[in-house]
Amino acid sequence: MEYHIENLDKDLLIQLYKGILKPRMIEEKMLILLRQGKISKWFSGIGQEAIAVGVTMALNKEEYILPMHRNLGVFTTREIPLHRLFGQWQGKASGFTKGRDRSFHFGTQDYKIVGMISHLGPQLGVADGIALASKLKNKNEVTAVFTGEGGTSEGDFHEALNVASVWQLPVLFCVENNGYGLSTPTKEQYNCENIADRGLGYGMESHIIDGNNIVEVYKKVDELAQSVRENPRPILLEFKTFRMRGHEEASGVKYVPKELMEAWAVKDPVLNFETFLIENDLLSNSENTTIKAEIITEINKGLDIAFAEEPVIPDETNELNDVYQEFEYEGVDGLEKYDDIRFVDAVSDAIKQSMQQHDDLVIMGQDIAEYGGAFKITKGFVEQFGKDRVRNTPICESAIVEAAMGLSIAGIKSIVEMQFADFVTSGFNPVVNYLAKSHYRWGQQADVVIRMPCGGGVAAGPFHSQTNEAWFTKTPGLKVVYPAFPYDAKGLLTTAINDPNPVLFFEHKGLYRSIRQEVPADYFTLPFGKASVIREGQDVTIISYGAAVHWALETLNNNTEISADLIDLRTLQPLDVETIYQSVRKTGKAIVLQEDSLFGGIASDISALIMEHCFESLDAPVKRVASMETPIPFASQLEEQYLSKNRFETVLKELLEY
Repeated sequence: MEYHIENLDKDLLIQLYKGILKPRMIEEKMLILLRQGKISKWFSGIGQEAIAVGVTMALNKEEYILPMHRNLGVFTTREIPLHRLFGQWQGKASGFTKGRDRSFHFGTQDYKIVGMISHLGPQLGVADGIALASKLKNKNEVTAVFTGEGGTSEGDFHEALNVASVWQLPVLFCVENNGYGLSTPTKEQYNCENIADRGLGYGMESHIIDGNNIVEVYKKVDELAQSVRENPRPILLEFKTFRMRGHEEASGVKYVPKELMEAWAVKDPVLNFETFLIENDLLSNSENTTIKAEIITEINKGLDIAFAEEPVIPDETNELNDVYQEFEYEGVDGLEKYDDIRFVDAVSDAIKQSMQQHDDLVIMGQDIAEYGGAFKITKGFVEQFGKDRVRNTPICESAIVEAAMGLSIAGIKSIVEMQFADFVTSGFNPVVNYLAKSHYRWGQQADVVIRMPCGGGVAAGPFHSQTNEAWFTKTPGLKVVYPAFPYDAKGLLTTAINDPNPVLFFEHKGLYRSIRQEVPADYFTLPFGKASVIREGQDVTIISYGAAVHWALETLNNNTEISADLIDLRTLQPLDVETIYQSVRKTGKAIVLQEDSLFGGIASDISALIMEHCFESLDAPVKRVASMETPIPFASQLEEQYLSKNRFETVLKELLEY
């Protein structure tokens, strides 16, 4: 292996050597501990150390790096105390996830490292968001994100690179091409000669780098990083390397031809560089012995601390409290002047006034800039706030949700508009696995609001009419808001934007231009977890949300003899159970009306809660009314049959007669 060390002084070369030696020696120790049963799992990066170390040393300490399983060198080069790394791998409290996640599935703002999740691809889009924040703040920083050649087969890879190119984001996409995705060779992963060749298709600069040559890695990445800081743009880097151990230790390497293992063994990045330094009188044998002894001492000291630490003590309160970032609601009444406005106008006002309140708030979505969005909610926003903050996106829900997460990591709030709630399926993974779990896993808030235009009654068919809130009320870490009136829509949306937790904000399309109300003209907020009692009565409790609230109101207006409490939930997570219980204990009967289909919907959980907590007060079974167990049809007569609206009155009267 040839090392071109021009312009690199001896101290830097020794630093590079120490950099790749430390993770190698840690790994060798971990393999021993694994065989002894003292750690549960290990993903080896032996043979790939030069990439992680070279990239990290080329970046400034304030620049974010998003590593993978085999990038121990990122963590050691950023000088994370070893006892904390060892504690993390043992599930100890001194780690970064309080025992809630393993290996490198964590991040740390102190060291500007954002770890991966097992789905691999989402971190590429997260890097886009961090880089976007750097660009918006004029910080002249680069973000580096790692993936393997297997990860390049995921759609997130395409989406992230495409967004980065369109927005000219300062990201180094570092692909460690080590020949195998677990046991699947590259010839079964992609059908081009080099991954770097794909850069042309994205209009992106790309380079191929010898990933086993620490000098080449450092020099090239240092050169490119300096260039990107001055001229923000994404660059695709393919590091040619090889994985000398199994995907994880239990996998082994029997699927790898022996001659291939032997060919790469002679390219060992640590042994080759060590030999080069010694042969060129840059490192003496005694100096080398001293360096290794110091690393061994550091490793053993860190292990002693980690092993001496007591296991995590389960504490139910701590676990539940860490699902969400603490949020102290601040009520703002804004009640001096009222305007008679539509639901759609209330949503628009909430966003506009929030963008005035938070001068770096960004809204992203398809066609939301000059066009004003599919429902014209953001019309005129570009002129007022500029295209940096009102951003048209490519059609790539996953990457944009991930970019929103990256913005949050970098301290910027964002709103993501799903053009239709149905389309969230294309970004489902980062919503439920990244946004929802980040605070619980490593204390990182996901300060993101996802707007969800939803619902039937407008003859839009199976792909533009779903009301899919139950997908998200099931997921701890997400908040779910579903207003029925303009007043609530405005006040709750401003609160959602203030809340540092991820919020799914459902807006029923059928209400956009059909419902009007007197709404405060100025900025105001409403608290989450507080239902609204719209009607009061004695005979039955009706519980609903969204458009179905209006169906219930219509039924009550047509049947004035029915004395009912009508509860509009407004937020589904958190859920105001006390208002529900108080009403049911008064009336003795309860019926839950939802637009969603029945099985697995939130009505089922509300019914179960009432049965568990109000059973002795009930005079009849709790009734649920929901739409048919079919996709939503297009033809108006079929859609009318599908919706729960027309069955509610019959079931309500049956319940009253029970």
